[in-house]
Amino acid sequence: MDIKQFNSGDKGFWAKLESILAWEGVSDEGVTNTVSHIIREVRQRGDQAVIEFTNKFDQTRFEKSSDFEVAQTRLQQAFDGLDDNYKMLLEKSSARISAYHEHQKQDSWTYTEADGTMLGQQVTPLDKVGIYVPGGKAAYPSSVLMNAIPAKVAGVAEIIMVVPTPNGVQNELVLAAAAISGVDRVFCVGGAQAVAALAYGTELIPAVAKIVGPGNIYVATAKRMIFGVAGIDMIAGPSEILVICDGETDPDWIAMDLFSQAEHDEDAQSILISPDADFIVRVKQSIEKLLPEMERSEIIRKSLSTRAALIKVKNLDEAAEVANYIAPEHLELSVADPQSYVKSIRNAGAIFMGRYTAEAVGDYCAGPNHVLPTSRTSRFSSPLGVYDFQKRSSLIMCSEQGASDLGVIAAQFARGEGFTAHARSAEYRIKK
Repeated sequence: MDIKQFNSGDKGFWAKLESILAWEGVSDEGVTNTVSHIIREVRQRGDQAVIEFTNKFDQTRFEKSSDFEVAQTRLQQAFDGLDDNYKMLLEKSSARISAYHEHQKQDSWTYTEADGTMLGQQVTPLDKVGIYVPGGKAAYPSSVLMNAIPAKVAGVAEIIMVVPTPNGVQNELVLAAAAISGVDRVFCVGGAQAVAALAYGTELIPAVAKIVGPGNIYVATAKRMIFGVAGIDMIAGPSEILVICDGETDPDWIAMDLFSQAEHDEDAQSILISPDADFIVRVKQSIEKLLPEMERSEIIRKSLSTRAALIKVKNLDEAAEVANYIAPEHLELSVADPQSYVKSIRNAGAIFMGRYTAEAVGDYCAGPNHVLPTSRTSRFSSPLGVYDFQKRSSLIMCSEQGASDLGVIAAQFARGEGFTAHARSAEYRIKK
């Protein structure tokens, strides 16, 4: 297989690296126009437009809006109907995800100054959120858990889930995950029409304060367009994994770790960085050996041949430098002392430390969220968490003396900026 191989010492290395990181999956004019039309129609015609677009794109046969809402009894039925093994998987994963996110809860706080002025911050949950769960090529019960549980831990009053059901087929695991994670209402709609419905509200689907969860290019484009009407978590790109290895891990393990993201889709990106040239050769041999065993071998082959890279660096310090530039979604530190080495990492969505920590456990059951920043956005953003479902309001309560002292400062600032009403409002409270 032809996988790109780079050496950090080669001329033009950083330009070559930049070229493979670029992802041209942004909306073209056709996608933008289609999504604009869908959003406009949903705003104007509500549920009827949602029905028409869903029947067209997902080959469903909805006749009235109530057809696409799933009753709570149906969600519980889906969970009850699972075999004991799947119930155990959902229960253990949801418990671990919940326990981890409990540590992220933020509390309100205040402090009082010497003159009696009180300052602080009040933390409150969002009233209502929408979670988008993909339902096209595959079913993702793990996405239900990862999006709904942090919202529930944050105290969100109502969680609305939308999930496409192509040909009207409902996935039992997805519905069971909704039941165990406390989703309040579920609608079998997807695409841009689902995002528009959540943002603006229809006769049946309530408007929400924020929309989270991954989707295809139409969903991503719709989320970008409705931002401001409702909040969004992020615009997600293809999945990514970067492995830094010192050359001492079994090369079969590393090859399979690279496969674990490449099998998502052809645009996924898998990168290995190592200072050991012989190890890179062995990993490539493992890739050739193991690939025929994979059910999604053609997807993996396309992903690796177009977007993967095997990078030789001088040492592990340089490996960290390259990794911080790439700012990957998933970063595996397959090295002897990951706890010391992790201090060199500044940019990564999730960091998997040590030879025994496969990225796959993070996708399903470790506890931390698998909704992560992609396309180098971990340089400035973070995984989805409880904090995404909480708002912070500043608290200011001036004492009489505090109002006088602060009023002098505020009035001078205001007059300097040309705002007389601001100044006089503050000056009224100054003690004579």
